[in-house]
Amino acid sequence: MFKRFVINDLNSWRASEKHLPLVMRGARQVGKTTIVQEFGKGFENYLYFNLERKDDRELLEMELPIDVYVTLLFARKGVRQRPGDTLFFFDEIQNSPKTIARLRYLYEDAPQIYIIAAGSLLENVVDVNASFPVGRVDYLPVRPCSFREFVSATGRGGQLEVMENAEYTVPFHQEYMSYFNQYCLVGGMPEVVQHFADHGDILAVDPIFRRLVRGYIDDVEKYTRTSKLTEAVRFLLQYAPYRVGGTVTLGKFEGSDYKSREVGEAFRLLQKAMLLELAYPTTSTQVPAMPETGRMPKLFWFDTGIVNYVAGVRTELIGARDILDVWRGRIGEQVVAQELLTLNNDINQTRSFWTRGKGESGAEVDFVWNLGSRLVPIEVKAGQNSHLRSLHSFVDGSPVDFAVRVWSGEFSVNDVATTRAHKPFRLINIPFYLVGNLEKIVNRYI
Repeated sequence: MFKRFVINDLNSWRASEKHLPLVMRGARQVGKTTIVQEFGKGFENYLYFNLERKDDRELLEMELPIDVYVTLLFARKGVRQRPGDTLFFFDEIQNSPKTIARLRYLYEDAPQIYIIAAGSLLENVVDVNASFPVGRVDYLPVRPCSFREFVSATGRGGQLEVMENAEYTVPFHQEYMSYFNQYCLVGGMPEVVQHFADHGDILAVDPIFRRLVRGYIDDVEKYTRTSKLTEAVRFLLQYAPYRVGGTVTLGKFEGSDYKSREVGEAFRLLQKAMLLELAYPTTSTQVPAMPETGRMPKLFWFDTGIVNYVAGVRTELIGARDILDVWRGRIGEQVVAQELLTLNNDINQTRSFWTRGKGESGAEVDFVWNLGSRLVPIEVKAGQNSHLRSLHSFVDGSPVDFAVRVWSGEFSVNDVATTRAHKPFRLINIPFYLVGNLEKIVNRYI
């Protein structure tokens, strides 16, 4: 299995003086268990517990003194404890609210032991049955593979060093765009990426996609309380991928008979499962940029490969000269949204876009991204500088004097002026394959 970059975050957690129990969050099948299994190889003692198994769950829920408790955990796995660091991994912890609550006491009574927990739909469990010990655990999101991980997995890891310097990528631009087109088709689900890396056949991964989608339906349905909600969740999993990158209304979504309340509840459940996000607009051009939840949100899925599979647009993407020509540019926005989430490991990171206030003339910037105390406007668009009207409008009303365009062209930097107020600003043109280096690029060229 190829290396996931989140291992670096796990190493930093291990090296920290105060290693609180770490709760890993992510959609099912994004690789949480595989990542921890690999990480666990670096410990003298590594014990894996799957709380879907009755025997593991019953043992972990026993009320015992901590020294006896730890001894029994080793005995359950038939392992003799050796001197050195110990890691316990509690997988599928959503099946045991009692173990969730116990994380705090394990840390307080046995701080020498490293503890990682993982599970799906954890917030839904918290809402109903249990509570994570506030301030007593850390969180780490695990998302589908980034483009950089895809490049590494497909045997091209040597190219990552070139991509660290945006200006060096120009001679390799067409080659890197070809890689990125493959990434758009394959997506970032680890099993799919590995199969493509091994066989090089995009269409051969269809059985994996079918199994993944069926698994998400089965998994989410475990937590639906009514048959109506179950039906709404099934409907969204089938039809919501058609709406990625576009604004959505909840009532009668996609021509259905579902009411706004029913669709909203189904969307919230899928957000808890980290399968999608409703990204709300902001009208602010500077931080803090509060999302306006009373306005229509944009819909983004967690993986572009699954979007392409469900929506059936892969043939169109294979023959496209430009990603932005596909599906009215929505795949371009979807994959950029996916890459933006890889820029940090904040579990609460959300995506947002900018629009003018109500009653003002229409203008919309695809994404706004926080860089320290500044709000960076990002447009996903081809065309010349003069055609970026919404981006110019944002800059006119903003304290920033730079903006980002993500496109299929080569990396470049232009010093230009807005068309209306003639405000000078720097336009940084970033090809799709460099979005994962966005922070470094912006800091260098502003």
